[in-house]
Formats: sequence, structure tokens, C-alpha cells
Amino acid sequence: MANTLKAALLGVLALIAACASTPDSGDKPRQGYFFVGGRYVETDKGPMMARQMYVEYRLPEVQTHPYPIVMIHGAAQTGTNFTGTPDGRKGWAQFFVERGYAVYVIDQPARGRSAYLESLGPNIRFSAAQLEQRFTAHEKFNLWPQAKLHTQWPGTGQRGDPVFDQFYASQVQYIGSNAVTQELNRDAGAALLDKIGPAIVMTHSQSGAIGWPIADARPKLVKGIIAAEPSGPPFADAVFTNNPSRLWGVSDIPMTYDPPITEAKQLSVAQQAVADGPDLERCRMQAEPVRRLPNLAGIPILIIATESSYHAVYDHCTSKYLAQAGVANTFVRLGDVGIHGNGHMLMIEKNNLEIADFIEKWVDKSVR
Repeated sequence: MANTLKAALLGVLALIAACASTPDSGDKPRQGYFFVGGRYVETDKGPMMARQMYVEYRLPEVQTHPYPIVMIHGAAQTGTNFTGTPDGRKGWAQFFVERGYAVYVIDQPARGRSAYLESLGPNIRFSAAQLEQRFTAHEKFNLWPQAKLHTQWPGTGQRGDPVFDQFYASQVQYIGSNAVTQELNRDAGAALLDKIGPAIVMTHSQSGAIGWPIADARPKLVKGIIAAEPSGPPFADAVFTNNPSRLWGVSDIPMTYDPPITEAKQLSVAQQAVADGPDLERCRMQAEPVRRLPNLAGIPILIIATESSYHAVYDHCTSKYLAQAGVANTFVRLGDVGIHGNGHMLMIEKNNLEIADFIEKWVDKSVR
């Protein structure tokens, strides 16, 4: 009898120990990865998976914030934008994990560790010269008025400098069609939120036009949007060209408007006669009557423009357009809050953690 009881007790203890070691009991791995959004398509080589998105997660030892942050990189980039810097410093992912946030860093579908399939469209790459002129050493080229204010890139920002060469080594191909890119990311981003639950979406550059459609598709799961120099301005490019773009206002793919529309051309567009200030783009807005973006209304939104980027010319237009469409948002020029000298790649420049601290304070105050 005693042996039977002893065996039973040992069995119970073994079961408790086994349960305690499983992720479901709270002993979760601190980091890992998974894929979302993939589906099989028929090709001449047989069934292949497409549209999947790589997601890397990092969990704090103690999560003190209820909503995780989903970090979505821009054109020609991957999630490495957020997991470190080309000169070896801490990235935004580590910063926010240390502040008690769960963090999910993605590689956009058909980019980086998210496999590309030829049927999705042709790929393009940035040249080293483009990066020097637009991102890393634009103070030397002065292609827009604010460029001369750039001081925060770690190094010369030109070919041959080891920091620049590391950054350029990280650049990858990306799909040339903005509409295809936004559709892929909207669907994969929605699938990610369906899996992890409510979250804060952080976008940069190209992915700015991705964050809005994700929120439009899952308005109850997006608890805040941090748009660092988001793709813009509405309806047409600026600085380098004036080609039509983002014909749905903040995206190239359909958004939910009220009153409803079925085609982008149903939006009436009027450009400002006079810009809001010197060296700024004349914004394109809706002509009356104005249609609203109801699914974005009520989501806390922060739009950041740096002091020396080409986005300094026009990011205010995105903010104004959203406000006109009934979407309250906070637009901040970093120079106005004492953070100076940054270019477009703000998350990897010398003062990247100062900017992250500013963002974290905004989240703590604004996202409930």
C-alpha cells in the first residue's frame, strides 16, 4: 500500500513538474519566431507557399504594458532596422523590451526571411548612391532645404566607411508595386493581430502606407499607431517627383470612407494655394464635401518627422489629411522637442534611444 501511494505521489509530482515546464504555464521562451498569412499557390513547379510574413518576438521578463508593439520596416529594409544599428548599438526592439513591452518585429511578405515568389511582381533595389543622397549623407548633397541639418548619422555616411557598408549590406530587394506591397502587408498584418491580439503598430517610411490599411481592417485590435516619417504625402509624391501616388489619400489600396466610395477617383482633391510655411509642400486635401475615415477615428496616432529628412517637407500633409478626415493625431517635428539633426533612418542614428524614449513617453501617456 505504501509503495502504491509513493508511486502515485511521484507520478503527481512528475506531472506538476512537466506542466511547469510548458509554455502554457507561464514559462514562456523570451524570444523566438513564427510565420503568419501564408497560403499555397499553384506554380509551374507545383504548390508553393506565398504571402507569408516572418515574425520575430521578444518578450520582457516582466511585461508591464498590456499591448505589445509590432514594428514594421520600410522599403528595401528588414526587421534588422529595429534589432540593432550598423555600428553595433542597441536597437528599438531591445529598448522597448527593457521598458516592459512585448515586441514583434516583422520582415514584410516577400522580403528578407519572408520568402519571395516571382508571381508577386518584379523586385528592385536601392543603389549605394541613393542611400548616400537620401538617408546617410544627405547634408553633402542638399537635394532639399532641410538636408543641411543632418548630424546624427554614425560615420561619414558614404561608401567605404564601415558603418555605411554594414548598412548597405543589410539592404534587400523589394516589390516595385506599392499596391501589391500594401495588400500583402495588410492581410499578413491582420493575420498577426488575429493571432497575438490587440497591439500598437509602429511603421516607418514605406510601411506608413501599410499601417493605415491594417488599422482599417482590424480597428478594434490596433490600440495605437506610431508612424515614423510615413509614406506620403497624400495623392502625389513630393521632393523627388510629383507623380500620382496614394490615390486613396494615405494608401494605394482601398480604405473605408464615409460616405462610402468604390474607386479612388471618387475622392475630390484640392491642393493648397499657399504652403503652411517656407520650404514646405503645398498639401493636397479633400475638397468639400469631405469624406471621413471612420475605422481610424479614435485610435491614438503619433506622426514623427525628423529635422533634416526629405519628409520634413511634407509629413505635415499626412497629419492634416487625417485630421480633415476625422482622425485626430499628434504630429511632432523632433526638432521642436529638442531632438536635433536626424535624417530618415532615425531608428539607427546616433541618438536613436533618445527618440525611442520620446516615443515611449507618448505611448505611456496616450495609449490606454
